[in-house]
Amino acid sequence: MWLRKKDVKRVGKRSRISSTLHNNLVAYAFLSPWLIGMIFLTVGAMLFTFYMALTDYDLLTPPTWTGLQNFANIFKDSEFWLSIRATLIFVLLSVPARLIASLLIALLLSKETKGIGLYRALIYLPSLMGTSVGASIGWKKVFDEEGPINSFLNIFGIDGPVWLGNASTAMLVLVLLSVWQFGSEMIIFLAGLKQVPSYLYEAATIDGASPIKKFFNVTWPMLTPIVFFNLLMGTINSFMIFTQVYIITVGGPMNSTMMYVLYLYKQGFTFYNMGYAAALAVILLVVIGIFSGLIFLTSKLWVNYDV
Repeated sequence: MWLRKKDVKRVGKRSRISSTLHNNLVAYAFLSPWLIGMIFLTVGAMLFTFYMALTDYDLLTPPTWTGLQNFANIFKDSEFWLSIRATLIFVLLSVPARLIASLLIALLLSKETKGIGLYRALIYLPSLMGTSVGASIGWKKVFDEEGPINSFLNIFGIDGPVWLGNASTAMLVLVLLSVWQFGSEMIIFLAGLKQVPSYLYEAATIDGASPIKKFFNVTWPMLTPIVFFNLLMGTINSFMIFTQVYIITVGGPMNSTMMYVLYLYKQGFTFYNMGYAAALAVILLVVIGIFSGLIFLTSKLWVNYDV
C-alpha cells in the first residue's frame, strides 16, 4: 500500500527526531563522568561550603548554626586584613612580571633557528614542576642564608641578605618563583605569535616601520586576546597561591607573606575553625569574582576582538 506524502514526511520527521535523541543520549553518556564529578565534587562541595560558612564547626562536634557571625568576626580580624594585604601585593607584583617575562621569552623563541626546540623545552622545564613541594624546597635552598645566591654574592665581597628572614625580600623570593615558572603562558604566547599573518609584518616593513613599531602596531593588537586570557588565569592562580608559601616562608617573617589561602588553611586545619575557614573561602570566591569581572569590563578598552 502506497504511503501518502504527508505520512512520508511524518515518518521522516520522527526518524530525524529519533536520530537526534539517540545522538544526544550518546553525547550525554560520554559526558556523564564529567557531569557527575561536576555535580557532586564541585557544585556539591560549594553548596556545603556555603552552609558551613554559616555554622560554628570544629571537625569534632556537630556544626552549630550561627548565621552571619563568622563573616562579622572575619572583618574584625586583623590577621585577615594582613592576609588580604600580602595577597594583593603578591598579585600586583607577580602577575605583570610573569606576563612580561613570558611574552619577551616567547618573542625570542618565536624565531626559527637551529636548536630552537631544545631551547623551548629547557625554558618550559621549570613549569613542569608546577607548584610541587620539591620545586618549593629547592627554591628555599637556593635563597637560604648559605645558599647558592649568597655564595655567588660572596665571590664579589657582597654579604647576601637573609632572604627569607626579611619582610621585603621574602615576598620578592615568592614573586621570583612565580615568574620563574612562566612556561605555560609562554607556550600560549608562542601559539598566538604563530597565528599573526606574515603579510601584516610585510606591509609594516614596506611602510618603513621599526621593530618597536611593528610590535605595538601589529604584534600587540593581535595578541591582546591571549594577553587577556593569561592575565585572567594568572590573577586567579595568584590569589590561590598556597604550596610555595607554606613550604618556603610559612607566612613569615612577621606575617608579611601570610597569603590568604595559607591563613584559610591555618584557621581550618590548625585551629579547627572549619566554619570560619569556610566563610573565608566564600569571601575569596567573591574577591576573585570581583577581580575577574573588572578584567572583563576593562578588556573592552584594550582587547582587539576583531582578530
